[in-house]
Amino acid sequence: MAHELTQAQLAAFRDEFAHDQHVKPIQHAAMRNGVLEASYNPEAAAKLNHTFSVEVPTGKVSNQKQSGRCWLFSLLNTLRHQFAIDNKVKDFELSQSYLYFWDKIERANIYYDNIIRTADRPTDDREVAFYLSMPGDDGGQWAMAASLVAKYGVVPKEVMPETFNTEATAGFAEALNLKLRRDALTLRELKNNGATTGEITARRQKLLQEVYRMTAIAVGEPPVQFDLEYRDDDKNYHLDQDLTPTTFFEKYFKMNLNDYVVLTNAPDKAYNQAYRLASEENVVGGLPIIFTNMPMASLRRAAIAQLKAGETVWFGNDVGKQVNRKEGLLDSQLYQKDALFGVDLSLNKADRFRLGEAEVTHAMTLTGVDLIDDQPTKWKVENSWGVKNGADGYFVMSDDWFEDYSYEVVVQRKYLTDEEIAAADSEPVLLPAWDSLM
Repeated sequence: MAHELTQAQLAAFRDEFAHDQHVKPIQHAAMRNGVLEASYNPEAAAKLNHTFSVEVPTGKVSNQKQSGRCWLFSLLNTLRHQFAIDNKVKDFELSQSYLYFWDKIERANIYYDNIIRTADRPTDDREVAFYLSMPGDDGGQWAMAASLVAKYGVVPKEVMPETFNTEATAGFAEALNLKLRRDALTLRELKNNGATTGEITARRQKLLQEVYRMTAIAVGEPPVQFDLEYRDDDKNYHLDQDLTPTTFFEKYFKMNLNDYVVLTNAPDKAYNQAYRLASEENVVGGLPIIFTNMPMASLRRAAIAQLKAGETVWFGNDVGKQVNRKEGLLDSQLYQKDALFGVDLSLNKADRFRLGEAEVTHAMTLTGVDLIDDQPTKWKVENSWGVKNGADGYFVMSDDWFEDYSYEVVVQRKYLTDEEIAAADSEPVLLPAWDSLM
């Protein structure tokens, strides 16, 4: 039954608002200062000091600028911190441009496979529409970054520095999205008009060559070989010549990417179960995107164990919620918008997933935790937004925010319990392309 909004109802709304004795000062504060500033809770901010009982030594933060490469930055942060400790180079940084280049090529390659596989479906099919919605965008998962490192290695930032198009990716993304969507039309028509496998493969190869050319023009070509040259913090000179990106990774980095598990907390799904998001995988033959769904207690315990062992932790979250970007504060009670408006705005985590309110929008790096009576009260977070946000780029996150708005941590298997390992090794349930964890 439809309900038409009547003038009588509107008059009642106006009358109720006019007779609320307390609403005018609130209205004035919100109109003059904005909803966030008017609902700001200084008591929550006061609890978030920068002292932590467990802290991994780290250097200057990186800056993804106007790009969606946080998932690459967060993994490379963990790698560069290890290199810095092992080789006494405090502010060493790895090239994000290098992995960004290969992600564009690999992502186009797997995209063509998905387009050809689904060519017999209409373009408004939900899975086809997903592939067409974001073929050349920047976002990604931990396993996507790990797949690129496993296949292509890494290089120092100075070997392949940032360009305008890696720091501000919108222009290139627009051109690449247009090209890939047009390619989808071409490949779908070939497949549906009875072209041979050989004809489709030849056209696919030509299209992929064009993606390579576009990416090389926008980003520059990645190095095949390079020399590692640096002075350590003790001013000692080092030179290692004729390295390839893969030999550099194998020689200087201890991380075995296959030893890591993505623990997720998605209470709209069954716990103690692995889930796979194949639709987002970016490298054919790479690491599958698999989440092991567990209660938050598992994510906390494993993350703390890895921090205590001296290794930072990649974690996925919804950074747009309850954040003071300038001061670098994350707290579930930082903005009390429900009190400001006098309405109930509460949703539990499972319902936020079901209703599309929960979303993994960002990846950052846990570098410390403050334990009181062995319980975490707040966490130190390395962001990739440069030094002008937070305390030189580092944020403080309350444990309540970690509970409410964090969804993934990436930890070594050795920090898992037997029950968690069994869940990680379970046959993964295949998630649809549009699942809330995407």
